[in-house]
Formats: sequence, structure tokens, C-alpha cells
Amino acid sequence: MSAAAVSLSADIEARLRAALAPTELSIRDDSAQHAGHAGAREGGHFHVAVVSDRFTGLQRLARHRLVYHCLSDLMQRGIHALAIDARAPGEPGSGQA
Repeated sequence: MSAAAVSLSADIEARLRAALAPTELSIRDDSAQHAGHAGAREGGHFHVAVVSDRFTGLQRLARHRLVYHCLSDLMQRGIHALAIDARAPGEPGSGQA
């Protein structure tokens, strides 16, 4: 992973931790899997898995909007694609029963 990708991953993590106070958070840089694809030069491809009480009672679209809101300017300069797995504690797949 390049220094720029590490810095971007750290920025993503800091923003999501500050805004969502997650109980679980993982960020994966999938950019290498997209090398040579259209758009790969415009920014990184990331996968974010986040578990937060802020998602309780929210539908999937509202959860994704919260995440995108936290990262909105990065979507314009650095993130080309973002896959989001956003869950509330206790939901299947959240890792918290």
C-alpha cells in the first residue's frame, strides 16, 4: 500500500471514529485489485465495515448517507469507489451478539 493510501485510510478512520463512535471499524484498501481498470487512476477503492449505535433504527440508505457525509470531500479527491457495510450492534454480521 502506498504512503498516500495509508494516509487516506487513516483519514477515513479518523473521520468515521469522530462522527460515528463505532464499536467496530475496519477499512480495507482494495485499490490493487482495480489496477488498470477505468477510473483506477482517479483515486482509491476502499471497503469500510462499521458497527455503530448511530445506525440503530436506520435503513441501509440512511446509514450509507451518514458514512458518505463524513467522507464527502474525500469522495472528490482521493476515493474513487467506496463499498460500505454499516450495521448496528447486535445485527447479523456485526460481530456483536
